[in-house]
Amino acid sequence: MPDAASPAVGPDRRTAGPAFPGRVRALLDDLDAASGAAIDAAAALVLDSVEAGGIVHVAGAGHSLAMVCETFYRAGGLAAVRPIWDPRVVPLDGAVRSTRAEREAGAGRAVVEAAAPAPPDAAVVFSTSGRNPYPVEVAAECRARGVPVVAVTSARAAGGAAARTATALADHADIVLDTCVPPGDVLHPAAAPRTAAASTILAAYAWSRVLAALDDLAAERGAEPPRWTSANVPGGDEVNAALLARYRHRVPELMGDEQP
Repeated sequence: MPDAASPAVGPDRRTAGPAFPGRVRALLDDLDAASGAAIDAAAALVLDSVEAGGIVHVAGAGHSLAMVCETFYRAGGLAAVRPIWDPRVVPLDGAVRSTRAEREAGAGRAVVEAAAPAPPDAAVVFSTSGRNPYPVEVAAECRARGVPVVAVTSARAAGGAAARTATALADHADIVLDTCVPPGDVLHPAAAPRTAAASTILAAYAWSRVLAALDDLAAERGAEPPRWTSANVPGGDEVNAALLARYRHRVPELMGDEQP
């Protein structure tokens, strides 16, 4: 029998107790249990792609774009990453439009066609519910081109979401990282959750675990993946300048309208 200080177990563990921090920690434990092996597999898939000269194409819509930002041009992150997105799915300059856009058939397929990923590239698609056409199409089109897909999604959220496609994001992924986010995303208060969304916390943790596992695997192989350094530490600008020169032609979003 567990002692009085032990956390609750079972299907209600993620919402047990009154304290929000404890519920977040429980979800992190759920993620570790559900996706530990998949995280190692994702790290190997991404490292294989980068070592073979590939680019990691990263996609999301709405607030999942926070995770696209987390993977791209980020201190400690991989330099061989290209964000792919339709500007209409960004909520900062048209929130209602962004919701419509990610439900629009054909939009996800179009962004993949424009980016034209091909082996040995890889793709990572973030979507908590994974039931809107946009992330589903991105994953399906990448796989149709022979590009393996890592999906960062939640089986719980997908099960409780409105089904706007015949399939879910996870159905089109080679590897699924289940974040275990509950339907509706919010965690507080425990009895009737209405605020404090957890999906970004959990997806960022999952991605950081992938990077950590990738680093360990690269060390075992004697490899040195291309990684950004913080521009706010000595020597960071010099390291990053070399990476910009290496990848700016393959990742046009690095330079934008800037002249090399």
